[in-house]
Amino acid sequence: MAVIEKVPNVVFKTRVRDESIGGANPFRWEDRTTQDIFAGKRVVVFSLPGAFTPTCSTSHLPRYEELYDQFKALGVDDVVCVSVNDAFVMFQWGKQQGATNVKLLPDGNGEFTRKMGMLVEKSNLGFGLRSWRYSMVVNDGKIEKIFIEAGYEDNCPTDPFEVSDADTMLSYLKQAKTPAAV
Repeated sequence: MAVIEKVPNVVFKTRVRDESIGGANPFRWEDRTTQDIFAGKRVVVFSLPGAFTPTCSTSHLPRYEELYDQFKALGVDDVVCVSVNDAFVMFQWGKQQGATNVKLLPDGNGEFTRKMGMLVEKSNLGFGLRSWRYSMVVNDGKIEKIFIEAGYEDNCPTDPFEVSDADTMLSYLKQAKTPAAV
C-alpha cells in the first residue's frame, strides 16, 4: 500500500439544505470538490467502513464529535468523516448520532477512498467495497500526518481500531503544536 502525499482530486456528491425549495425535503444536490474542502485549511479527516455500523457509531464518530472544540483550539479548521456511503445514508446517520460539528462527507462511489489507496473488499460482511479505517491531518491539500490501522487487507476478519481514533489524533495535534526541545 503506497501512501500518497496529497489528497486526490475528486468531486463529492452532497446534499445541502435549501429553504427556497420548500416542502418536507428542502435539499438539493451540490458538488463539492477536494479543493472546496481542503484548500487553505487544516482539516482532520477520519474514514471508516460505514454509517450505522457498531464501532463507527459507538466510538469513532462520537469521540471526534466530543473532542471537536479541542481540535479547533489546536488550529484545525474542520473535522470531516468520510465513508463509502451515499449522501442520504450519511445525513440520516448524522441525525441519529446528533453530529453537529463533524462534517459527514459521502464518498458514495468510493472514488476518494480508492484514490487514497484505502478501498477494501468487505464482502465477508456483506458490505461490498468500503474504506479501510484511517485518519489524517490535511494541510492545504497536503497530507501532514496519516494514521492507518494495521492489518490492511480485503475481507479482514477483524475491525482494527487502534490508531485512527480521536484521542490518537488529539495527541498528535498537541505534540505537533509544541516545538521540539532543542
